[in-house]
Amino acid sequence: MSGKTAVIVGANGGIGSAMVAALLKEGNFERVIGLSRRTDSPVPLDLTSEDSIAEAAHWLKNQGIAPHLVFVATGLLHGSEIGPEKSMRELNADWLIENYQINAIGPALVAKHFLPLMPKDVLITFAAISARVGSISDNRLGGWYGYRAAKAALNMMIRNLSIEWARRNKRSIIVALHPGTVDTKLSKPFQTNVPAGKLFDSERAALQLLDVLDELKPVDSGKIFAWDGTEITRDKYPLIYASYLM
Repeated sequence: MSGKTAVIVGANGGIGSAMVAALLKEGNFERVIGLSRRTDSPVPLDLTSEDSIAEAAHWLKNQGIAPHLVFVATGLLHGSEIGPEKSMRELNADWLIENYQINAIGPALVAKHFLPLMPKDVLITFAAISARVGSISDNRLGGWYGYRAAKAALNMMIRNLSIEWARRNKRSIIVALHPGTVDTKLSKPFQTNVPAGKLFDSERAALQLLDVLDELKPVDSGKIFAWDGTEITRDKYPLIYASYLM
């Protein structure tokens, strides 16, 4: 055992629960703590409430826990009666706000309250689930306004956090991760057109993301990586970016 602690936020979801199981099985962390809104969470954490996030951070501090890994495994793509917008006619203020709350604001507030708990003189990792569709340069189909925009906002939050936190810990890694299409409730209505072999079960997705994290170095902080370890960058589509600048 390393004496290190990993904290998974959103441990009740498909990827989050699989991440907890994978970390426990690998045994690289002495403690793996899964946090969620559920009553069986060591301390409840509601991503839509900063007070709840702050209370969870306070609980960790009182326990003397300085996590080396914080992984935010939450995401919102559709509700029971509403889904991603196909056109601007479907834009709805409340749905946009909810997208930003779960996909961008919540993870940013977790960083606000959890990063100060993490060690300042050793390698640490803060990661949040993003999505390739949050890449502006990769958007060639349109639609999914709220989800795309919220994930793009998360990617910018990650970049900002990485710059600020490097001043406090030069060995910090703060990244966003694209898990691919995972067989969870989030993707269930949209799995029909997924290419063969590209719909991952939660266990495989968690292991792939852990493999990516294991290979990262502080120089990678602030970037967005896909499940296969490739960086999602604007340089992949330079002509599209050039057209934006003209």
